[in-house]
Amino acid sequence: MDDPDVKTRVTPLEELRPLRQGTDCLVVIYSSDTRQFGKRYVLEREVLSIGRGQENTVVLDNDSVSRRHCRIEKRNQAWYVCDLDSTNGTYVNDELVKEYQLRRGDQVKIGDTIVKYLSGSDVEAQYHEAIHEMAIKDGLTNVHNKRYLMESLEREIPRAMRHQRPLSVVMFDIDFFKKINDTYGHLAGDYVLKEFATLVKQRLRPDDAFGRYGGEEFCSILPETPLVGAGAIAEDLRRRVQEKRFVFEGENISVTVSLGAAELVNGQDATAFLKSADEKLYEAKRGGRNRVCI
Repeated sequence: MDDPDVKTRVTPLEELRPLRQGTDCLVVIYSSDTRQFGKRYVLEREVLSIGRGQENTVVLDNDSVSRRHCRIEKRNQAWYVCDLDSTNGTYVNDELVKEYQLRRGDQVKIGDTIVKYLSGSDVEAQYHEAIHEMAIKDGLTNVHNKRYLMESLEREIPRAMRHQRPLSVVMFDIDFFKKINDTYGHLAGDYVLKEFATLVKQRLRPDDAFGRYGGEEFCSILPETPLVGAGAIAEDLRRRVQEKRFVFEGENISVTVSLGAAELVNGQDATAFLKSADEKLYEAKRGGRNRVCI
């Protein structure tokens, strides 16, 4: 019996790009297995099977992937992704699908792995663009990564010192994130990370830099912002996270965040600056979590 919550997605014709000559492929842009990052799977067969079992064309060795999870198949010069009744489902651009015609740039989530579909005559250029994005962005949350944050600080600190302007950073840590994973599963944990990142990004200003520092820890760089302003932003974010409903597959997940803020002090480099905010973050966690320390 079909699951009523899983729908066959129909793509309007105007959204489809005409396929041109070029070797279509899938590129791994996110995975818990770092060996998979950037790996390219060329779509040269009529059917490409994906799953945990060794018999598949693409083997993803992770418990969140079913033995026969999904397949990519060619129909009339277009590629379709078809879920094979997998336990955790197949997602395209964060929507659960049964079968879906792929468009250039679509992101397919299979367990904890995300692949990007590239097509057309400029596949090589798209591939290098995807690799560049991987260098500065977190593939799961689509916010910047630690490398980008550190490079941003290396630019912002001399600017703030030269013009004698305030500069603050806020460090975030999702409370009891391991418990969320253990209780609801890693896919629910991924959902919480993505929703949290989206919520924060929407609140911050265009000139603020925001990214995933590692695991469930995030960081925001706030130019032209003194400590009191950073504290106010952090408190607003803490409240927004606490009030937001995180619902994954019908389960309400309670999410709170601890935050630490610091303002740049003369003589600090990027590492020392982040450490001062991180110390305040851990002060917030030791103080009972779901709070801001500055």
